[in-house]
Amino acid sequence: MTTTDIRGEEIEIAARNEIPELIKLPDVKGDLHVHTMRSDGSHDFDELITAAREHGYEYIAITDHSKGLGIARGLSADKLIEEKKAIAALNSKLRGFKVLAGVEVDIRGDGRMDFDDEILGQLDIVVASIHSGFRQSREQITKRLVSAMRNPYVSVIAHPTGRLIGERDPYEVDMHEMLRVARETKTAVEINAYPLRLDLNDIYVRKAKEMGVRFVISTDTHVVNQFDFMEYGVSIARRGWLEKRDVLNSLSYASLVKALKK
Repeated sequence: MTTTDIRGEEIEIAARNEIPELIKLPDVKGDLHVHTMRSDGSHDFDELITAAREHGYEYIAITDHSKGLGIARGLSADKLIEEKKAIAALNSKLRGFKVLAGVEVDIRGDGRMDFDDEILGQLDIVVASIHSGFRQSREQITKRLVSAMRNPYVSVIAHPTGRLIGERDPYEVDMHEMLRVARETKTAVEINAYPLRLDLNDIYVRKAKEMGVRFVISTDTHVVNQFDFMEYGVSIARRGWLEKRDVLNSLSYASLVKALKK
């Protein structure tokens, strides 16, 4: 896929007055990829909620790392369920704001999830991602991502190409196949707004939109000031011609929960 495949027609479309109403920063109602001090984040719930509310959000999803990512102090199954219970207790006291209990679950080298379905099925949202085995073949990387999307409890594929700008190239993946399966399984694809990631890029975002894929725009926040990164993700979404309706976390909390259950 080349840039010229999906770019270059903007002026012609504008001349026909057919440019869509692109998503704007105030359209984002919450952040669905947030880490706490229980894994490799720097804050607990209260500080994250306060910062999120200052950004006008209605909700956040706590998605601490799973057990296999030891370098990030990933949670064991028991600790994850303890966190879920703590979030439930918190929600019973909150007014005008909700916290979703989730996990950023590692996709293992053979395509299995880092937690069993029995655990994943108890969560509000499951964000799956690759953190190891970056040099595997294009076929195997694609197989891992497809396996994750075919898991009935996986809601989102995070930072789908694995790149770290200036540090690590994207892993080899059959992006067309990944996006095809994302559409088929109704798995959302993340635009990760963290400045070293900015993943997906705008070219793939535009292609995914044309294929009917849904998105989330998330910051991967580990420190509260990283909520500010959302503007970068929205900028990529706009360059990819996304509208509010294309992005799950532009939904209200009630509508989001319904969408995730589907």
